[in-house]
Amino acid sequence: MSRIDDAVERILRVKFISGVFEHPFSDPSLADIIGCKEHRLLAREAVRKSLVLLKNGKNQKEPFLPLAKNVKRILVAGTHADNIGYQCGGWTIAWNGDSGRITIGTTILEAIKESVGAETEVVYEECPTEATVETGEFSYAVVVVGEVPYAEWLGDRTDLSIPFNGSDLISRIASKVPTLVVVISGRPLVVEPQVLDKVDALVAAWLPGSEGMGVTDCLFGDHDFLGTLPVTWFRSTDQLPINARDASDDPLFPFGYGLKMFRGD
Repeated sequence: MSRIDDAVERILRVKFISGVFEHPFSDPSLADIIGCKEHRLLAREAVRKSLVLLKNGKNQKEPFLPLAKNVKRILVAGTHADNIGYQCGGWTIAWNGDSGRITIGTTILEAIKESVGAETEVVYEECPTEATVETGEFSYAVVVVGEVPYAEWLGDRTDLSIPFNGSDLISRIASKVPTLVVVISGRPLVVEPQVLDKVDALVAAWLPGSEGMGVTDCLFGDHDFLGTLPVTWFRSTDQLPINARDASDDPLFPFGYGLKMFRGD
């Protein structure tokens, strides 16, 4: 109880100092500036600074990122590549969030199209056919997968594999095309060893919200990756709960892990 009292006391102190008890409601005159250009630029900056680069190339001497902007054709796939709702997660517009264009913003697919050269063809199929993958002559693929939005206990599940058969989709594409995987989630998900071995790069984008350009800022090398893991990324759910300080837990990626493209890690 003393620990709870301490926490509550500090919360109340901040509220008293901020004047929230004297002025409990926000200023309605500020509503018109919500989502203004300055806000979106700040949100975009927050996105790129939170991304965590987990893998970059199948060996250290040949990094896969940054992606080339001026290539003939690239493939974009995955349930989360063109879905603002999935990028935002829960507590967005609705309690548990939603799927689709639920608010104003830029999807990762749109950001890719905006970032590449004028002569580069971007082919998008959420779940590409075998014919597309095998005959598309793609320079590389970007596969964006992850969880559906949730809030509170509705996100509880014992199976933390990538939903929508995400691992199968990744493996199928990465077997034929050099592949970057972007994971959209509020927590680590299971990335099987055989899947990790097949992909050329892996990025944890968490829930980037409405500003997909923050993701491509790093993917195409306009900014370096700065983020590091705030939690331990487990190999399987059998390891949970996992302690960041216990070296014997053998995580997939340890707490604090994060690569950079342009300088020593």
